[in-house]
Amino acid sequence: MDGILNINKPGGRTSFSIVAMVKRLSGERRVGHAGTLDPAATGVLPVCLGQGTRVVEFLIDATKAYQAQIELGVATDTYDASGKITCQGDPSQISQRQLESALKPFCGLIQQTPPMYSAVKYQGKPLYELARAGIKVARKSRLAKIYHLELIDFKLPVATVDVVCGKGTYIRSIAHDLGQALGCGANLKSLIRLRCGPFDIKDAVSLPQLEDAFRYGYWQHLVYPIDTVLLHWTAMVVSDDTSQVIKNGCPLIFENDDSCEQPNRCRVYTPDGCLLGVLRFHSGRGRWQPEKVFL
Repeated sequence: MDGILNINKPGGRTSFSIVAMVKRLSGERRVGHAGTLDPAATGVLPVCLGQGTRVVEFLIDATKAYQAQIELGVATDTYDASGKITCQGDPSQISQRQLESALKPFCGLIQQTPPMYSAVKYQGKPLYELARAGIKVARKSRLAKIYHLELIDFKLPVATVDVVCGKGTYIRSIAHDLGQALGCGANLKSLIRLRCGPFDIKDAVSLPQLEDAFRYGYWQHLVYPIDTVLLHWTAMVVSDDTSQVIKNGCPLIFENDDSCEQPNRCRVYTPDGCLLGVLRFHSGRGRWQPEKVFL
């Protein structure tokens, strides 16, 4: 059972609980999700099964799209609506123009400090464990890439924004930092993940649909092939002899290969169309090195 499910996670469920549910329904031991969604958040949660778990890292690295509702005037310790209120302000005088202006610095390559209520580790312990114990520590800021940030609706005190971002971005931190910039405080009221790499919410299945699919035996139709995650890379079909070389983990040189000018990856297939693996090009050696082999 190798592949990926595009699940529409409901609010109130942890990402881990969805993985546990898929394990129970499928009987597959190797199951993992690609990018945690907070319990209150909803939307696209790719869940990988079998050999599909070996491409989780590529999904985590993928671009993601969200729609976020940000409540102005209330800041919380978790940076979202589930936390304790830490301060309140008056957002009534904030105009749409002011809000759009305040959002501009959050687009592009930005420095972002992880929330205390996050899974980032400090001296081997997740920050959220320290936060629950009432301990607050200094956190190192990290770079986050925001490709697109747009205000799509504003009805005081709630601003709705669309965000397209790279891995490791905390939308909760954007909400909190926006409140700080406006001087009134803010928190993340709700969050929907609209897209994760190639997986879109319009194609995602609900948990009842997933349960029905397993109950009535058509779950295979919901499982995406492993290479769905790899389609943005060059594809190569190799001979049976070359397939064996790749299976043995030996480096390769492809003749007339135009993609070797810079570090790169490609996906390789057997003559009968089966995904064989992922190769990575090492510019220093001028060779393709098998990185993952699926057969």
